[in-house]
Amino acid sequence: MKQSFQQLVATLLVVGVPALSQPNQLTEVERDEGYVLLFDGTSLDGWDGDPDLWSVREGSIVGSSDSHPVDTNTFLIYRKSFDDFVLRLEVRLRNGNSGIQFRSEHVPGPGWIVRGYQADFSDAGERSAWGNFYEEKGRGRSLMATPDEGWRRAKDVVLPRQWNRYEIRVEGDRVRLTLNGKVTFEGTDDRAKAGIVAIQLHAGPAMQVECRSIRIKPL
Repeated sequence: MKQSFQQLVATLLVVGVPALSQPNQLTEVERDEGYVLLFDGTSLDGWDGDPDLWSVREGSIVGSSDSHPVDTNTFLIYRKSFDDFVLRLEVRLRNGNSGIQFRSEHVPGPGWIVRGYQADFSDAGERSAWGNFYEEKGRGRSLMATPDEGWRRAKDVVLPRQWNRYEIRVEGDRVRLTLNGKVTFEGTDDRAKAGIVAIQLHAGPAMQVECRSIRIKPL
């Protein structure tokens, strides 16, 4: 028997699935829990990056190297440091390799170069990186039990070229990454206690990444 949209929403609420919300808006529950938006849906206020690479289109932050190839990884950096938090966002990858930096640092010198923890994602077939815990300009994938620990768990829930929900939780030395409701990495590391949040645009072939509904709850 077919359900109407209203019946479907009612069913989801009964079984405990959060109600659908508009992009770049907090739900009532998130507001009560102390989440704040890092992206207003219309501008890059609060963010810093190469204006030739980053823009806002139709309510999303878009990073694209289609018209401006990059020869080193570059980032859009949020100009504030955080220590313990839960970060939630939606990401969509047209192609290539990207990631969300957290508890990271802006490397001194020209450009927008970042070093530190990353919630990784890339589309590379069986060698994709969705769900991986990575350290940019550091220990790479060695923070995981195996180089593809996160991807092994994420591969069944990733939505290629569609919006995917990422959650990053860091508290003390504990790190947990959750993709589309599935925990892909959980472990400890004490190298970084606080730092910036940033979005990666990877060097190499032309690529595009989009992010929206970026919100954070300090713990």
